[in-house]
Amino acid sequence: MLRDILSAKDPQTESVIRVVAHVDADVLLITSFDYDANRVALSAFAGALRAAGTDYPYLFALVPNTGLPTGGDLDADGRLGEAEDAQGFGDFAGQGGMALLSKLPIDERSARDFGPMLWIDLPGAQLPMVGDTPYFRPEVSARLRLSSVGHWDVPVILPDGTRLHLLAFHNSTPAFDGPEARNDLRNRDELLFWLRYLDNMPDRRFVLLGDTNLDPSDGDGFRDAMQAFLRDPRLQDPMPQSTGATEAAALQGGVNLAQRGDPSLDTADWPDEDGWPGNLRVDYVLPAAGLSVLNAGVFWPATGDPLRALLGDGEGRASRHALVWVDIDW
Repeated sequence: MLRDILSAKDPQTESVIRVVAHVDADVLLITSFDYDANRVALSAFAGALRAAGTDYPYLFALVPNTGLPTGGDLDADGRLGEAEDAQGFGDFAGQGGMALLSKLPIDERSARDFGPMLWIDLPGAQLPMVGDTPYFRPEVSARLRLSSVGHWDVPVILPDGTRLHLLAFHNSTPAFDGPEARNDLRNRDELLFWLRYLDNMPDRRFVLLGDTNLDPSDGDGFRDAMQAFLRDPRLQDPMPQSTGATEAAALQGGVNLAQRGDPSLDTADWPDEDGWPGNLRVDYVLPAAGLSVLNAGVFWPATGDPLRALLGDGEGRASRHALVWVDIDW
C-alpha cells in the first residue's frame, strides 16, 4: 500500500513527490498507479504532496481493466489466469491504474468511463487474425475489452464555471505478442477510440492526455497510426521538449544513430540494448485545436542543471517516464 511506502520514506516515491511539487500543475494525471476502492493510497499520496507544498483537493480514479480476469488464454501459452490473460496486464485487479489529481473541482457526476467497452464494438476495430481465422475464440472476443487500462472523459470546472474535458488513457504496450500482433492492434485501436469519440463530441474544450506507449518514429507498434493521430486537425501538438532527453540520447551512442525521431521530444528513458527500444516519445498532452497554448515542456533536466537532483537516481529514480506539461489559457 502506498501509505506504507510513504511512511517508510521510499526514495522513489520521494523523487516523484519532489518532481510533482516542483512542476505544480493545476491538473495531474498519473499512470501506473494502483487502484483501491476507497482511494486510500491516492489520498495518502495527495497528503504527501500537500506536505511538500502543492495541494490537490480533488481526486479521481475509476476501476481500471488491469488484472481483471477474462477467463481466456490471451497469450495462447496453455495457462489460464496469468497477468497476460487479464483484460489489461496485471497480477491483481487494479494494478497499474490511473489517477487524476486536480486543483480545479472535478465534475464526477458527468465523468464518463469507457473502460467496459468491448473491443469488437469499436467502429473500425481490427482484432488479430491467424491467416483467415480470428486469433481469439468467439467467447473471448465477446468479453474482451478495448481498454487495457481505461479511457475516461472527466470534466473539470474552470473558474468561469465552464468545463474543460480531460480525456485520459493509458494504452497497451505494442510488444510481447506474436505474429498475430494482438498487442500492436489493440494499441492502435485504443488510439482509434479517441478519433471516433471526437467525431461525436459536442464540447470542443478538451485536453487529451496519457501514455500511448507509441512513438511516431521509433520503437515497436504501428507508428503511422501515431503520426496520423498527431496530425488530426482537432488536436494540436505543442511538441514539448527537454535538454535532458537530447543528452540521454547522445549518451546512448552518438546521438543514438538508430533513432529516427527528434530526441528532444522523448519522454521515456529506456536502455538501448538487449532488444530494448531506447528513448521514446510515448507520453502526450494534446489540447484541442481551439485552445490557446502558452508553453510546454518535459521535466527532464540535463546533467549540471540543479533541478536534475529532483529526479533521483538508481533505485530512487522517480520514473523512466518524464513529466510532460502544457500551459493553456482557458
